[in-house]
This record gives sequence, C-alpha cells and structure tokens, in this order.
Amino acid sequence: MSFSPLINNLIAALRCLPGVGPKTAQRMVFHLLERDREGGRHLAQALEEAVTKVGRCHQCRTLCEESLCYLCNNHSRDQTVLCVVETPADVMAVEQTGGYRGVYFVLMGHLSPLDGIGPEDLGMDLFRARLEQGEIKEVILATNPTVEGEATAHYLAQLVKERYIQVTRIAHGVPFGGELEYIDGGTLARALVARAPV
Repeated sequence: MSFSPLINNLIAALRCLPGVGPKTAQRMVFHLLERDREGGRHLAQALEEAVTKVGRCHQCRTLCEESLCYLCNNHSRDQTVLCVVETPADVMAVEQTGGYRGVYFVLMGHLSPLDGIGPEDLGMDLFRARLEQGEIKEVILATNPTVEGEATAHYLAQLVKERYIQVTRIAHGVPFGGELEYIDGGTLARALVARAPV
C-alpha cells in the first residue's frame, strides 16, 4: 500500500537511522501524526538546531557546539594521557565508567581500505600534531575489537612508538559476570592470550 507523498517521504527519511527498517519507520510516523504532533514539531526543531549548530571539537574531534568541548576545556583532566576512540559514543561509554580522567582523540571511524577509508579520513594530521605538542606521555588505544579496529590500533601504535611515547591497548576478553559456555570463541581466545597473573 502506498501512502501520501509526505508520509512516504517521512517514512523514507526516518529509515536513515540505524536499525530503523520500513515497518519501524512507519510506526514512528503514524505515532507522531496520530498521537503526538507536538512531539513531532519538537523533534523537527531539535534535529534542525543540532544539524545546524553541532560541529567538532578542534582538539579531540568529538561532537560539540563550541570550538572546544567541555572535556577539552576541563583543565582538571590529565592532559598527559590521551585515549583514542572511534566515535563520540565511545567517549560517552568511557566517561560513564567514571574511571578515566585523561583527554580524548576521536577518529570518527576506523581504517577500512575496502570502504575507501584511509588514515587521512581519520584526522591523522591532527593526531600527529597533538603528539608533537610534547605533553602526551601515554596513548591508550580504545578502538573496537573488530578486524578494522585492530588494524587501526596497530597503525596508531606505530605512529606513537615513533615518537617514543608509551602506548597501551584496552583489554578485551570475558566480561565480568559472563559464563564461559556462552562466550564466543574469538573473545575467549583473546582472553586466554591476554591473561594476567593473580
């Protein structure tokens, strides 16, 4: 069944979101039009404002409205420890742990030659400049434990080691509370390789 052009257009627009297929988009559209037009207006206004005003931090490249994000502007953070992550969502995940007090560098992706994503697409010029400022003493590589994430971490580690800066990689393995019989083979293999003394 085909809906009116405006409804079809809105359904198609919502499908740009990750995990939103045609049925989910259709349910969202009907909810907004049938039950929450004011919510729809607010959503449209907030989306327009964010798309217009949100840019990237000039230092760490995360999403923000100012030239420096609130984390880079916080002088109580340890400016000598730099955590490299793939996305702004990864920054939020690390921050939610409450255990990290350093600063960040956001790649906005990972190396993926098959998709045409090379080092220049990940802000390597800014990363090198950050390292050459001389205040970074340790770089923590917190890319995802995927093939692309590991390749990206390896590439970054070489850049950091050339400058005689300590480089570390976040640990991967069996999650706390996990049961071995339910852990996938790759995760379990990595956990065995990265085992630590007790």
